Amino acid sequence: MNTALPTARPKASARQKLLDAALSVIRTKGYAATTVDELCAEAGVAKGSFFHHFKSKESLGVAAADYWSETTGALFETAPYHRHADPLARVLGYIDFRKALLTGRIEEFTCLVGTMVQEVYDTCPEIRDACDASISGHAAKVEADIAEAMTKYGIRGGWTAQSLALHTQAVLQGAFVLAKAKGNAEIAVASVDHLRRYIELLFHLRKGKDRA
Repeated sequence: MNTALPTARPKASARQKLLDAALSVIRTKGYAATTVDELCAEAGVAKGSFFHHFKSKESLGVAAADYWSETTGALFETAPYHRHADPLARVLGYIDFRKALLTGRIEEFTCLVGTMVQEVYDTCPEIRDACDASISGHAAKVEADIAEAMTKYGIRGGWTAQSLALHTQAVLQGAFVLAKAKGNAEIAVASVDHLRRYIELLFHLRKGKDRA
């Protein structure tokens, strides 16, 4: 996602600079291809500073996942879709907000934790768990609005608010993968559009009806 993340801020601590560098470099090159030397160069700090703050590249990966959650969490907390009184309008507004973030270079709108977990899910449980906490924690916020919408509109079926919230994340992460494969955001935008239509169908939303 394009979160206008800071890079190498002069007044930031070395640890802060390294975390900012991780968000930028790992989303561009991937976790495995990113070296400690590259992170230090991007952050503008000495290698000794890296190992002062992080005992290993893996510990940096865990901290970066947590930092990603904090940074993106702040972005979503202030997003305009929260202003809707209707919970379904908030859910659809969330999807629209995610679509609006699909701008700029691919590494600017793709997900750090989604990138890392695809590479290390079997080799580094600590990073995998941190990535899961980030993705699932974000999904839980969407889940609350979905659950409220299900109650308001009397929606019942063989699915839950949690499963739909996690499905939104699965679609978004898959959209990021396709954007990388195609080299542009167009396929990701189309995937998000399909996700919105799917949710409208689940809630029997009639065309043209305003739920704002």
